[in-house]
Formats: sequence, C-alpha cells, structure tokens
Amino acid sequence: MQIQFAVSRFLMADARREPSQECCGLLAGRDGVITHAYPARNAASDPATRYEIAPEELFQLMREIRSSGLQLLGIYHSHPHGANEPSPTDIQRAYYPDAAYLIVSPQPDAEAPVRAFSIRDGDVLELQISIV
Repeated sequence: MQIQFAVSRFLMADARREPSQECCGLLAGRDGVITHAYPARNAASDPATRYEIAPEELFQLMREIRSSGLQLLGIYHSHPHGANEPSPTDIQRAYYPDAAYLIVSPQPDAEAPVRAFSIRDGDVLELQISIV
C-alpha cells in the first residue's frame, strides 16, 4: 500500500490534535496510491474508545471522493490509549472489505505510528506501507 508523505503527516497531526479521543476519516486516491484524507467528526457515544462516522457525513464524503474522480482506498482512525492494531470491535465493524484500515497512534514514541490492515470476514492481515 502506498500513501503520499503529506497524507501520512496529516494522519499523525489529526491523531495528535485531541490525543485522548479517536480521530477518524476516509482515505482516497487512484491506482492504489492514497493521495487525499477526508477527516470526519467522531460521532461515537464514547469517542475515547470508539469511532463512528455519522451516515450523513459518510455519504457526503463518499460523494466528494467520487466527484473528485478518486476511489475510496482506506478508512483511518486512531487508538489513543493502546496499540495501533485492530481491536475486536474494529474487526467486527469492518464493513468495507476492499478498503485498507489504517490505525494511527498519537504516542510520540510509537514504533510504527501508522499501520495498515486488510480486514475481511474477521481475518486480519497487516499491510506494508510505502511512503511516496
């Protein structure tokens, strides 16, 4: 999986903006390269431990992606208090099997602050990220 440098920097900044709450959003691009981040408001009842994009905002962001001639390539969120790997809830709620799930750690000492995963039918596979 390839991600533009500016997008990877944005993800880190978004996660650190409110490090006690999960940030979230969509990632788009072309030809398998993530070139755009679309941040969303975390509408979860407990944003410190969960993320959710409200359906209205999700549909609006999907329209923006399509109207820009881009494809949905990923969904991102942060894990403020734990490892940036899929939680059981993340796995259960992975509704877009063709999208990569990027999990960001706001911790300054995180070994890999941005990690990507393929989640299909409960199976999790970590994806290699290349910054371009």
